[in-house]
Amino acid sequence: MSDLLQLSAVDARAALDAKEITATELTQSYLDAAVQTEALNNYVQLTHDKALEMAAASDARLRAGTAGPLEGIPVGVKDLFCTEGVETTACSAILKGFVPPYESTVTSKLWADGAVMLGKLNCDEFAMGSANETSVFGPAVNPWSQSDGPDLAAGGSSGGSASAVAAQSALLATGTDTGGSIRQPAAFCGVVGMKPTYGRCSRWGIVAFASSLDQAGPFARTVADSALMFSSMAGFDAKDSTSTNSPLPDLASAMAAGVKGMKIGIPVEYQRDGMDPAITKLWEQGQAWLTDAGAEMVPISLPHTAYALPCYYIIAPAEASSNLARYDGVRYGQRIEEGGTLDDMYEASRAAGFGEEVQRRIMIGTYALSAGYYDAYYLKAQKVRRLIRNDFDAAFAGVDAILTPATPSAAFPLGVKQDDPITMFLNDVFTVPANLAGIPGISVPAGLSSDGLPLGLQVLAGAFYEDKMYQVAKVIETQSGFSGAPQRAAGRAHP
Repeated sequence: MSDLLQLSAVDARAALDAKEITATELTQSYLDAAVQTEALNNYVQLTHDKALEMAAASDARLRAGTAGPLEGIPVGVKDLFCTEGVETTACSAILKGFVPPYESTVTSKLWADGAVMLGKLNCDEFAMGSANETSVFGPAVNPWSQSDGPDLAAGGSSGGSASAVAAQSALLATGTDTGGSIRQPAAFCGVVGMKPTYGRCSRWGIVAFASSLDQAGPFARTVADSALMFSSMAGFDAKDSTSTNSPLPDLASAMAAGVKGMKIGIPVEYQRDGMDPAITKLWEQGQAWLTDAGAEMVPISLPHTAYALPCYYIIAPAEASSNLARYDGVRYGQRIEEGGTLDDMYEASRAAGFGEEVQRRIMIGTYALSAGYYDAYYLKAQKVRRLIRNDFDAAFAGVDAILTPATPSAAFPLGVKQDDPITMFLNDVFTVPANLAGIPGISVPAGLSSDGLPLGLQVLAGAFYEDKMYQVAKVIETQSGFSGAPQRAAGRAHP
């Protein structure tokens, strides 16, 4: 089993095509790995029978010579993606028992390309969180946690996805990124996490948090695997009014091209007081790697960076308060019958169904949208968002990509920041601006902290220039030679 778990998705596809392994063998290895690492709580549901059925169908297509790009590759699905016939809860009590009669566009595209569904992965409730601690199923655990130390946060909101890929209980995984919810957990868990340009991947069938910010993306263990999965996820969808019909660039050629002659922007505003010295050192090392590879480092300014977090935490809760108004116990999900009126049922169902963090954000958003405060908060935040986008547009007029840290720290112990929302929000300080601007970003594991925990570097590119982003990311991956392995991973040590 452990030998199969070591294969990248690209290598696994080659082995499947060469008939060296079967999709059923590969899938069974990952199902066994998920059971072996169940103490990490990264899955909320394993779809064992469905996975083996899909794997058998993949084997048939492989024999017939009609295999798709992801044929036979086991994939975990964040519990925010609606999956036909499989319970989808957004890790919230209010959606307990909801079994969608339809499939999200992104997962439909993955299954059409031959991917195999392993199960549903843990996440923060309605994707609201930075440590996967708001899930009704409890937190996902970072597999880098030492057996004799405290459990570490896997990051959020896609903590289960990052944990599963790092623990080798999923070869690939889906995630969503609203303010860093792919890139931050990827950095914490030592895997590759990528947020595409807004509109690249359909949002149809994904439980909404903040509709103008949410974007689906892939988790993988290598940059090439990330590109492979992204190519299957992306594409125009008429069912999503925000979907774009921009052609996908040639990612394979980009990753093979190197960075010679490219200009890489280094934003002065991302050097923050109190940042972990190991992260500063890694950022400087990343610049040296790219310089050695032939790129030019260019200091740039993104002057409105300081306003990104307050801007985000007005816009995102405002959109959440609107999106989550549909959960009332009437049509689907959990219903609490209390009192004699319809309003009583609404109030009881929402009070029991929504967790503390979700309630906090609904109230913040409702306040920001209320009469007398709309102009002062929400409208002003939208104007600031435009300025942040203008900053990036001006920067990309002179550089091909931007290099920053992915997170201000390595993974922290579970529970230490849960009672301080502001401190928790600061985990997204380097990732939020890209969501506000709608540009793509990728986190690549590139080094270790003084405690031996993974650290990531973030590469940003202009809207719809994912090829330039992958171009730089591949060089960082090659130059860093990152090969760290978590202790609590399948085929290594038992959690």
